[in-house]
Amino acid sequence: MTDVKRIIYSITFILTVFSGYSQDWRDEMLLLQYSPRYFGPSAFPVPELRVGGLGERVEAELRGEYHHYSGDVTRDIFVRLYVPVAEGRAGLELSMVAYEYYSLSQETVEERHAAGRSWSKGAIGDLIVSSYYRLLKDSRGADITLEAALKTASGTRLVDARFTDAATYWFDVNIGRIFYQSADNKYNISAQGLVGFYCWMTNDMVHRQNDAVVYSGGISSRLWNFSLSADVAGLYGYQSNGDRPVQLRTKLDYDYKGNILSFRFKHGRKDNLYDTYSLAYIRRF
Repeated sequence: MTDVKRIIYSITFILTVFSGYSQDWRDEMLLLQYSPRYFGPSAFPVPELRVGGLGERVEAELRGEYHHYSGDVTRDIFVRLYVPVAEGRAGLELSMVAYEYYSLSQETVEERHAAGRSWSKGAIGDLIVSSYYRLLKDSRGADITLEAALKTASGTRLVDARFTDAATYWFDVNIGRIFYQSADNKYNISAQGLVGFYCWMTNDMVHRQNDAVVYSGGISSRLWNFSLSADVAGLYGYQSNGDRPVQLRTKLDYDYKGNILSFRFKHGRKDNLYDTYSLAYIRRF
């Protein structure tokens, strides 16, 4: 009987230890803070300004990104497909982070209540479905575009606070105007602005969702095959729990017969902790 009791006690001890680890893991997930400050750099995407309104050609993009701050180094591959509808009066866009590899410091793991510092298989991002509608475009170059977007709950590694595994949607109006254009149409200067409503689901049983104002404003210029743009963009959430990120974004494009090389730099402020460098190839068909 003594041997039998020892076996039973041993099995009970092992089950208790593993049960305790499992419970700790689930307890940590309940402490996740669903806001941009406490998630990965691509969990809460801020809409892009539509420089020049809606395109009339199909676009396919492949982008490599490097996100960095002292507590997290992230590398990812981003893909995007844009399809015009009704001769450019509307458009449909699909985009997502196809693969993300990350390495967190122990301090960041503890701050975000993540399960670990990295994951050998990496993470897959959320699929974003965006629809665009041209509301106005006149001969002087002014344009107004409406965007309605849904970020699905398809991302992985919620346990490491990479993607939220919760639906997000937003609506915004993009307004742009050309202020100067050369007679030969090789040079112009324009300004754009964006404002809208941004909402995401949380794990808070009292506040099941967080609402925010999404905004952006900037200028752009085109000279021959080069285009340069800069803007300030961000979210302003009502809970003030790390939900007010700001980005300073710059982009330089070179277009050669529908083949575009695009370099971007984003500097994070307030609740956006990351600096991001990216290089993309875009093909227009």
